[in-house]
Amino acid sequence: MPRDIADDRLIEALGRQDVGALEAFYDRYGKVAYSLAYRIVGERGVAEDVVQDAYLSVWRQAKSYRPDRGSPKTWLMAIVRNRSIDKLRSHASGGSSVSIDEIPEDFGAEPGPWQQVWNDVRGATVRDALERLPVEQKKSIELAYFSGYSQTEIADLMGVPLGTVKGRMRIGLQKLRAMLERPELGVSGI
Repeated sequence: MPRDIADDRLIEALGRQDVGALEAFYDRYGKVAYSLAYRIVGERGVAEDVVQDAYLSVWRQAKSYRPDRGSPKTWLMAIVRNRSIDKLRSHASGGSSVSIDEIPEDFGAEPGPWQQVWNDVRGATVRDALERLPVEQKKSIELAYFSGYSQTEIADLMGVPLGTVKGRMRIGLQKLRAMLERPELGVSGI
C-alpha cells in the first residue's frame, strides 16, 4: 500500500478486506487512537485492548463507512472513544454500589480505596453530564479535553467556523458546570 494513499481509498480497500490497507491505516492512526483510548481509560493494557477492538470494528465495518458523517480518522476516533467509554462503564458496573453518604469527608494524605471510589463517582458524574449535552457541544468538548485538539483543529474536523466551536464549547462548559454543581452530589469545583 503506498504511504501517500488517501484515507478514503484506504477505507475502500479495507472494505475489500485488504490487509495491507489495514496495516497502512494502523500505521497512520494507531498512535493517535492509542493516545485517545489511554486518556479516557487511563490504563495501558486496557487502552491497547480498546484500540485492537476499534481496528477490528473498522475491519468488519469498512463497507458501511459513510464519508458524509466524517473523515475516516474521525470515524476511527469515534469508535475508539465509544469503545473506551464502554470499557469504563463495564468496569464501573462490575463492583457493588456504595451510597454516597458512606464516603468519608476526609480521605487523608494518601489516596486509598475511598479516594478511588470517590474519583470513580466523580468521573461517572462528569461522563453522565457530558451525555446530556447537545451533540455538537459534547463533541467539541470531547475533542478538546479527551483528544487534545485545539479549537482551530476542531473547527477543521467538524467543518464549522472557529467562532462556532468557541461558542459551543463555552455554552457546553457552562451547562456542564451547572449540572455538576448540584449540592446533593458534592462535586462542585470539578
